[in-house]
Amino acid sequence: MPPDVLADVLAEPRLAALDAYAILDTPPEEGFDDIVQLATRLCRTPVALVSLVTADRQWFKARVGFPPCETDLNSSVCAHALAEPDLLVIPDLATDPRTAANPLVTGEPHIRFYAGAPLRTAEGQVIGSLCVIDTEPRPGGLTEEQAADLRALARQVMSQLDLKRALAGRDALLAEQAAIQRSRDTLHRTQAAIAEAGGDLDAILRILVAGAMEAVPEADGGAFELVDGGALEYRAVAGILNAFQGAHVPLEGSLSGACFRSGLPLLIPDVRVDARVDQALAERMAMRSCVTVPVVRGRRSVGVLKFQSSRPNAFEERHLQAARLFAGVASAGLTEAREVAAQRAVQASEIHYRAIFESAVDYAIIVMDLDGQVTNWNAGATRILGWTPDAVRGKGADVIFTSEDRAAGIPAQEMHSALTEGRGVDERWHLRKGGERFWANGEMMALREDGGEAIGFVKILRDRTGERETLRSLEESRERYRLATRATNDAIWDWNLATNHILWNEALGEAYGHAPEGVEPTGDWWLAQIHPDDRARVGASIHAVIDGTGTAWTDEYRFRRADGSYAEVLDRGHVIRDGDGRPCRMIGAMLDLTRMRTAEAALRASEERFRTILETVEAAFAIVEVRFDAEDRPVDYRFLEANPAFERQAGVNLRGKWVTEFAPDLERFWFETYGHVAKTGEPATFESYAKAFERWFDVRAVRVGDPADRQIAILFSDVTARRDAEERLRASEALARDNVERVQLALAAGAIIGTWHWDLPTDRFAVDEGFARAFGLDPTLGRDGIPLAQIVATVHPDDQAGLAAAITAAIARGGAYAHQYRVRRADGRYYWIEANGRVDRGPDGNPSSFPGVLIDVEERRAVEAERDRATMALRALNETLEQRVAERTADLMQAEEKLRQSQKMEAVGQLTGGLAHDFNNLLAGISGALELMGTRIAQGRVKDIDKYMVAAQGASKRAAALTHRLLAFSRRQTLDPRPTNVNALVDGMADLIQRTVGPGIPVETVGAAGLWPALVDPSQLENALLNLCINARDAMPEGGRITVETANRWMDREAARTHDMPEGQYLSLCVTDTGTGMPPEVIARVFEPFFTTKPIGQGTGLGLSMIYGFARQSGGQVRIYSEVGQGTTVCLYLPRHHGDAPVEEGTPDRTPAAFAQDGETVLIVDDEPTVRMLVTDVLGDLGYSVIEAADSVAGLKLLRSDVRIDLLITDVGLPGGMNGRQMADAARALRPELKTLFITGYAENAAIGNGHLEPGMQVLSKPFAVDTLAARVRELLKA
Repeated sequence: MPPDVLADVLAEPRLAALDAYAILDTPPEEGFDDIVQLATRLCRTPVALVSLVTADRQWFKARVGFPPCETDLNSSVCAHALAEPDLLVIPDLATDPRTAANPLVTGEPHIRFYAGAPLRTAEGQVIGSLCVIDTEPRPGGLTEEQAADLRALARQVMSQLDLKRALAGRDALLAEQAAIQRSRDTLHRTQAAIAEAGGDLDAILRILVAGAMEAVPEADGGAFELVDGGALEYRAVAGILNAFQGAHVPLEGSLSGACFRSGLPLLIPDVRVDARVDQALAERMAMRSCVTVPVVRGRRSVGVLKFQSSRPNAFEERHLQAARLFAGVASAGLTEAREVAAQRAVQASEIHYRAIFESAVDYAIIVMDLDGQVTNWNAGATRILGWTPDAVRGKGADVIFTSEDRAAGIPAQEMHSALTEGRGVDERWHLRKGGERFWANGEMMALREDGGEAIGFVKILRDRTGERETLRSLEESRERYRLATRATNDAIWDWNLATNHILWNEALGEAYGHAPEGVEPTGDWWLAQIHPDDRARVGASIHAVIDGTGTAWTDEYRFRRADGSYAEVLDRGHVIRDGDGRPCRMIGAMLDLTRMRTAEAALRASEERFRTILETVEAAFAIVEVRFDAEDRPVDYRFLEANPAFERQAGVNLRGKWVTEFAPDLERFWFETYGHVAKTGEPATFESYAKAFERWFDVRAVRVGDPADRQIAILFSDVTARRDAEERLRASEALARDNVERVQLALAAGAIIGTWHWDLPTDRFAVDEGFARAFGLDPTLGRDGIPLAQIVATVHPDDQAGLAAAITAAIARGGAYAHQYRVRRADGRYYWIEANGRVDRGPDGNPSSFPGVLIDVEERRAVEAERDRATMALRALNETLEQRVAERTADLMQAEEKLRQSQKMEAVGQLTGGLAHDFNNLLAGISGALELMGTRIAQGRVKDIDKYMVAAQGASKRAAALTHRLLAFSRRQTLDPRPTNVNALVDGMADLIQRTVGPGIPVETVGAAGLWPALVDPSQLENALLNLCINARDAMPEGGRITVETANRWMDREAARTHDMPEGQYLSLCVTDTGTGMPPEVIARVFEPFFTTKPIGQGTGLGLSMIYGFARQSGGQVRIYSEVGQGTTVCLYLPRHHGDAPVEEGTPDRTPAAFAQDGETVLIVDDEPTVRMLVTDVLGDLGYSVIEAADSVAGLKLLRSDVRIDLLITDVGLPGGMNGRQMADAARALRPELKTLFITGYAENAAIGNGHLEPGMQVLSKPFAVDTLAARVRELLKA
């Protein structure tokens, strides 16, 4: 079809005019059929058509002699008539270029002649033609009469079309009017029924929906949706929506929500093509089309009225109008219900007025006449002001004002304001009956009759003295916060989420180099500084919090400095939401982790060297707790921890046991010596014989930890063989004594002279200064790494091949390594040394590191040579002497080997210095900060004090965290076990765990019905669960699923033996992932401290060891089940608690510390004066009376007196023969209701009852925040 003809066909005004007649695809009609019959007779043609041309076809409303009812446009001749001003006559279609190729011309029915009159609307649009067709050409075309007849018939076709459209419009209008009348009738009935509903909201809504359904019969379902928080509730339903009574749909992502929020009605012809529709929900509701109208009360939307149908295009504009009418009725009905409720409320208010007036004891309500004389006041006024109503009635109310306010005319001013402005408001000092001043805010209002005439006044007053002090403290706190933001190194930001505006403090420039003038104060600038690899993740994580319901956000990423480099940062933020829960502001702080990460890497390397040497050294090492009796005499000691060499040296495994269990008759010397070290802190070095062990020991003992814990560290070696050899040598013949003495002197073993650490993957060989000197090298090279070839160059040429072979063999097989060879030192001489080390393998089985130590064996080699010469000399004496000397020589060799192992312990001493280094650093920070605080106070520079306080507090918190980790490893942390509902704990953590592991890993919780409670520290259990879920996440780099499951378990004897735990009832908490799994050799080591399979920098190896320590200390067990490629399950088994777990009442609000009630007295017993001083000051500031005692004797004496004591605060470890728990139990025999708070830095569970504390007893671990102490004290005293 030619382009110009196609353009005429597709013209939008023409197509719109055709659509307006709604004629296409309608059945045949007699009027049109008569016209085509008449056309064939008048024009004498076999074919006549009423042809209507659409955008893709021509359709025949009437036809004669042409069977098809339509053709495509390529077969249309009528399309050429659209642009003709009059008749289109083609005498021979086969010769005319416009139609010669037409399929109806070239093929059946082989038409040849065409004449068409355009069907033109009153607006001039041609929608088709009335045409006549012949199969024979007509050179002469139509006669003038035939042409005129065809034009007249075309006009008749248009008249028929116009008439048909007019009749259809009339019928539609009549139907619409009838429908409107029905709607009005229904509306009137509905309004009458609502009026009779008596203000019952649900009844009104049911009547409304039923009436609306009657008015709109096209609807097969209707509902009134009432707003309920962030959703719409189906409050009244009808039709197919009956099943959805009470259902909720969210405001976000729903049609009803869009209507509610916009306040605009919606008419949706087909919900399947509307992107706002939840298609799954629409399918369940059988909804294809719908009408939704907002219901407004005042200016606020309160709900939505909805009609729906299972058919598309079921509703029109009139249905929308009907819905609007019923929405208006709904608004009136809601108003009526509200008025009825208000009337009932007024009646209830009148009934309860007197009760409210008298029960408002926190408010002073004073009723006065117009002269200001008191006519009545409530019990609250008596409580606050002191006068009874009878005592003050008839007197002036100005008695409660201060003298200066009375002189200034304040009472009269308030009454004047109440009369002229409606109320008089004040906030000032007032007077009680005894003259005491108190701060109060008050409001005076005029009492008026119905006609508006004033008849008196009412003044409402509330004591705000405490709040005023609190507000003043808050302002001071805000000022300190402002100063802190200026002093901190953290970059603090304040983000206005509505304007996308961000404010930064000065630290952004100081820490990262960004000048203020170069910083755009927008969120976009901040995100642009984040490393491209981190940007999407950080954006997703922060918007997950902003767009969700949470408030806390934390993430780590790389932040670009002004010089283009990137800093690793830890960013923390808090979302502030408005009253509707919408995020409006976010405040956070960005911490530079670069130095911290560097320090952590150094610490890990140090810990690795320490662990290697401790496990490979042959000398025994143990931590011992000494027990004292009531007279402070040492009576027993227990081995808390021991290294692998302990059992070899002692001949027995005593880990966790008291020594008297193994050796009840042990010599008194051991108890006295260890007790002296534990009490005085004086180290002891000695050799002694233990008969029960049948061994001689060389011992070094030093006190460790808190002196109150009475713990010591001992390093010892079994020197029995050496002692026996020495004894036999003393009995040797005088003839051989000189040679034996020379041999003994020659066998003195060398000490450790240096250490090395060889990182095999990078071939970096790091050494200390002693190693470098031993090889004659520059000590400064050791820190940067020395090539192995440079070290081997100093080895004696004869020993180099053997050294290389020994190193190669050790790397190939892994494990221990020992080899002796000669090295050339700076003086040019060769010396004998012995190298001892160990090759460690990584998770992939390849060698990863090779640490070790050097021992000077030059003198030992000389002793061995001297021993050989002595042996030859002794052989010459006689056969008998030769045999004895050979025996003694063998004994000496064994003694020399033990001595050498003892000297290796010096390496342990070097590495334990690392722990001392960490604590000394922290103590230096604390003591330095305190000294500078004292100096600045003396100088009057108090503005500088805050940063020193922050430094000291930070160092003390890091020290507390370090001791907490050490106690967790040793299973000696102080726990606060409580009856715990583990199901509730897991449910409460579900959202936190999901946010932590990320949206890509779904977390499923399966709580067992009827789960037993457990006696456990809830916070430690939460930490353990979160650590297990993080490990599970890290084991699924490609994603997966985490399942947290609880169950009740009964362990019989066999099961308990398999799990290494006592038989009985337990509950299990299991975390299962679908990750990579672990092989058996990895499972065997996962609970070892510092063992990790994660890449360097991504794991410390402490998590599972801490979980293991927590489980064992809680009386339970932890077990791992894993299969490579299938996943891992970690189960915590906790003993059942026979009792009920308390119901959680939600997190209490953080409020300022409450002051003491009148006369409340606290006794503090602690042997540390600084602790007593701090606790006394804190509680004294809160108004408590405080009594101090330094030991259990003084404390018990006070408890036995008649002094008032409401609360006992005591350390667990006390001097004086009794610990804190024993003293508290003795006190409760005399004071059964005495409340007790144990404060301890480390306490054996046995000392505080293995976690089974009686009612009114709690534990608080040192160090603690003063507000935590104050809250615990108030909690105990209120209980």
